[in-house]
Amino acid sequence: MADIKAVDVAKLRKMTGAGMLDCKNALSETNGDFEKAIDILRKKGQKIANKRAEREATEGAVIAITNEQHTKGVLVVLNCETDFVAKNEDFIKFAYSIAELALKSMPADLDALKELPINGVKIGDEIITQSGVIGEKIELSFYSKEESPYVIPYIHPGNKLATIVALNQGDVDLQVAKDVAMQVAAMAPVSVDKTNVPQEVIDKELEIGREIALQEGKPEAIIDKIAQGKLNKFFKENTLLYQMFIKDNKTSVGDYLKQSNKDLTVNSFVRFALNN
Repeated sequence: MADIKAVDVAKLRKMTGAGMLDCKNALSETNGDFEKAIDILRKKGQKIANKRAEREATEGAVIAITNEQHTKGVLVVLNCETDFVAKNEDFIKFAYSIAELALKSMPADLDALKELPINGVKIGDEIITQSGVIGEKIELSFYSKEESPYVIPYIHPGNKLATIVALNQGDVDLQVAKDVAMQVAAMAPVSVDKTNVPQEVIDKELEIGREIALQEGKPEAIIDKIAQGKLNKFFKENTLLYQMFIKDNKTSVGDYLKQSNKDLTVNSFVRFALNN
């Protein structure tokens, strides 16, 4: 039996994030062989992941970051089972480390992100290991990226809600960009403007408008006109550039942007909220 030193246990803990006792036991079982000890810890994580596969991982951390130039941004969601784990410093650090790798590589999609290396293994495999460390199901459930002349992130306190917003101009006032990102977070628009609203959403809103008008006994000849009016109201309330600015309800977001720069607008945005 190898003499397991505290410094080696600490080293393995730093490498894997596993508990001190788990690290000591793994090193003892492998006579101090770090690679084999890591394998043992990963297998433990796989067992826990398999055991808890059917559980719902609805808590977690939503992380949005950009590069220093604000030309690229990513949003990732790392889920867990309980709010207790979601608030854990190591869990949040792990979520940020995944986001930073995503920002560096800008993979095509979620599956490609899971294939990126972290701590010497694929992100997908490291998530399994961390399931063993934490004792809960952990799942990387969402990833999105934006590239534009200016990209701004916003994370609402608590890491349950985040946004990234892509603007069409590079020389943007930081406060203006932050305001728009917070607008997206607060008001949850369905699209940038009415031209981006999916046709099925438009059809559904028109159908609802007609049904309401009929229930109110409006004349058949003006039903479609009333439905169109309700659709226009929907656009005003639910598309970003037409929404009233949360800091000034007399100004639309589109007009607020033009006050800063007449050509400034939003190219796209991503918003994700847990438990919402």
